[in-house]
Amino acid sequence: MDHPPTLVPAPEPQHHARVEPLAVLPVFFNLQGKRVVAIGGSEAAYWKIELLAATGADVQVYAPQDERCSELGALARNSSITVFNRMWRPADLHGAAFAVADLDTDAEAEAFVAAAKTAAVPYNVIDKPHFCQVQFGTIVNRSPVVVGISTNGAAPILGQAVRRRIETLLPRTLAAWAGYAEAIRARVMDVLPPGQRRRAFWEGLADRAFGPTHPPTTSEEPAHWAAPPEGRVTLVGAGPGEADLLTIKAVRALQSADVILFDDLVSAEVLELARREAKRLLVGKRAGRDSCKQEDINQMMLTLAQQGKHVVRLKSGDPMIFGRAGEEISMLEQHGIAVSVVPGITAALALASRLGVSLTHRDHAQSVRFVTGHSRRGSLPDNLDWRSLADAATTSVYYMSRRTLPQIVACLAQQGMSLTTPAVIASNVGRAEESIWRGTLEDAVSAASDFSPSAPTIFAVGSALGRSMRRQHSDNWTELAALAI
Repeated sequence: MDHPPTLVPAPEPQHHARVEPLAVLPVFFNLQGKRVVAIGGSEAAYWKIELLAATGADVQVYAPQDERCSELGALARNSSITVFNRMWRPADLHGAAFAVADLDTDAEAEAFVAAAKTAAVPYNVIDKPHFCQVQFGTIVNRSPVVVGISTNGAAPILGQAVRRRIETLLPRTLAAWAGYAEAIRARVMDVLPPGQRRRAFWEGLADRAFGPTHPPTTSEEPAHWAAPPEGRVTLVGAGPGEADLLTIKAVRALQSADVILFDDLVSAEVLELARREAKRLLVGKRAGRDSCKQEDINQMMLTLAQQGKHVVRLKSGDPMIFGRAGEEISMLEQHGIAVSVVPGITAALALASRLGVSLTHRDHAQSVRFVTGHSRRGSLPDNLDWRSLADAATTSVYYMSRRTLPQIVACLAQQGMSLTTPAVIASNVGRAEESIWRGTLEDAVSAASDFSPSAPTIFAVGSALGRSMRRQHSDNWTELAALAI
């Protein structure tokens, strides 16, 4: 007898939070023209009073003469600040938009908090976070652009370090540009319809805001605002993989992209910095794997740019080092497409940093060369000058060289390079799966068998690399480098 099938309930769909848990909610408080109460005249209170006055608030300070710091007197001459020569009273808080106090004891803080709650006034007690309803964060001021930073009291010094980082990213002229954008906003909404043209205008304005120039006057007609957006391509170097090594200009390009064509070796953390709405297309090329043809990539860039899109061609390392950027630039320029380049950290330089050595250490190397280990046919190029490459006083770094490494070693040895010359093999430099071998030219071929043929691999040779060996081992690599020369 057949039994009816057992029905298995479908699993509940998993809910993935769009926002990770927040220690505090960042909000911005408009105090323009509102009454604010400040209690105390210490230096700590002075800074909060100055900050509140900068918002345009009507600040009322309650502090006896003998409790005021010297700076408060000068600040009080500001017309928006009134100083009362007495202690505060609970009634002073009624009708205030905000209240802050600098109090010595917990008992005083408790009384202040009780009065603020009775008056329904948001409150803060300086340097007593457990008595604070709201907190003051570290700020970056490019008003009307204001950046607030909070560590929820866990690490104020860290918050200040974050502020310093952001300060370097935001030019001083940003405040003027933000004011200009506010002034012309209504005109832009009238002239440009919603969609790509309007966004292209605002993105163009944002790009200029991060440049060295000041905005035009509001009486000037914004340039090109009625024209359809022109497509463009930006070749961006993604570096070895760590997002922290991107240039500021690279991050800005990723933030303004409509489409990103990225290499197989670009890390997820770099892509995480891109504009959320940008379409991302993998166009990677990797040895021994199915890859996009360069002609297809060129056509894709051209087609998208001709549609008026900002295309970012995101390449690992530096786009101008063995990245076929020359072919892409030439093709785009032939079709009248604007193209720009943002440099990145190439693998050889990333390797030098990881090893802690200078590729041009004055005692060991007078030049450095970046050499391709991979021709169009997949073999070594026929036109390499092996005589000059065999000079141990030149640090040579061979890119895409995993498969051709045995031939490289043979050619160098044939031209007289000592087999004791320091050498380094490295794959996936700067990534979690990074692998680095240090040794000599003599042992490099056998060591290469431990590296995947499809991994992005570079092979470095030269006396300067002996300093890397000394950092790893106690062997006398000075003698070894001397023998190589």
